[in-house]
Amino acid sequence: MAAILFDNVSKIFNDKVKAVKNLNLEIKDKEFTVFVGPSGCGKSTSLRMIAGLEDISEGNLHIGDKIVNNLPPKDRDIAIVFQNYALYPHMTAYENLAFGLKIKKLKKKEIHSRVMEAAQILEIEDLLDRKPKAMSGGQRQRVAIGRAIVRKPKVFLFDEPLSNLDAKLRVQMRIEISKLHQKLNTTIVYVTHDQIEAMTLGDRIVVMHKGEIQQVDTPMNLYKNPKNLFVAGFIGTPPMNFFEGKVSFNNGSLKFTDNTNTFSFNLPENHILKNCIDNEVVIGIRPENIHDKIVKTNREYAILKSRILFMEQLGHDVYAYFQLAEKQYISRLKPETDIIKGSEIDFYLDISKMHFFDSVTGKTIK
Repeated sequence: MAAILFDNVSKIFNDKVKAVKNLNLEIKDKEFTVFVGPSGCGKSTSLRMIAGLEDISEGNLHIGDKIVNNLPPKDRDIAIVFQNYALYPHMTAYENLAFGLKIKKLKKKEIHSRVMEAAQILEIEDLLDRKPKAMSGGQRQRVAIGRAIVRKPKVFLFDEPLSNLDAKLRVQMRIEISKLHQKLNTTIVYVTHDQIEAMTLGDRIVVMHKGEIQQVDTPMNLYKNPKNLFVAGFIGTPPMNFFEGKVSFNNGSLKFTDNTNTFSFNLPENHILKNCIDNEVVIGIRPENIHDKIVKTNREYAILKSRILFMEQLGHDVYAYFQLAEKQYISRLKPETDIIKGSEIDFYLDISKMHFFDSVTGKTIK
């Protein structure tokens, strides 16, 4: 079994900087778990504690049925792939793959068998005689992953492995890593700052911010049901739009008015915001739920009048940017839209797709 358990784990640097705070998390055996968050959120430190490259300041870390706090990296049965490949430049791909196995003093026949098996899985048989300088970035990363595969570890750790690749190659390598997980059927912990990588790869995603877990969930649940403002704003491309304002009850109607008094709309009388009258709230709505026309007649919409600042034509989508009281927002429209830059239009915000947050705590209002 290669389940991983963080039991109230913290990492403190220089006796004062708490990079990871009271981390409680179970990573299941054979699960693909992705840690995601902005720079400095603690995701790489968490992975390095699994690897044994960072000491644990507080709490216990379990791999399988062992507490590994004081276990050296070589005894943890893990393999790690870094973003900079870390290949030996004077060795061929074959020699790089075989090197760790030679250190373990495996027999030549076993080493050759493992190297060729990894090369076949990664489709790099034709690269085995090349040195790293004769390979592309994607090829070097495949060799680096192969070096982890040959060890047959219980746990694979990936620390931002695609950040040095161009956009097209990153897409290709994401597919390859996902296929690799299916083939190897083992536990993978993957760290990235790229939420698209997280959403496309992970069985579950751990969203971190300022050393703390914000939410652990499946990609779709993170997108549809964020637990707080940070998760709602971090997950999704383009990001969610936010409107700050207050809820009131006037003439028998529940009403939201933004803080600039330029945007307001009525809400159904049984809406969850009925418990937030006279309170400051934040309304969030994703760009694809802001339309240039009414999409479904059985839905209720908030109407927002604005001028189009500029358009991004992406072929499959059009991003329309507009402004409300000096704050910029974005709508994701169908490519056949006829609106143009500079036009004044009514946007229709689908009320049923809105998210609601407490402006003080940032937590989702339920």
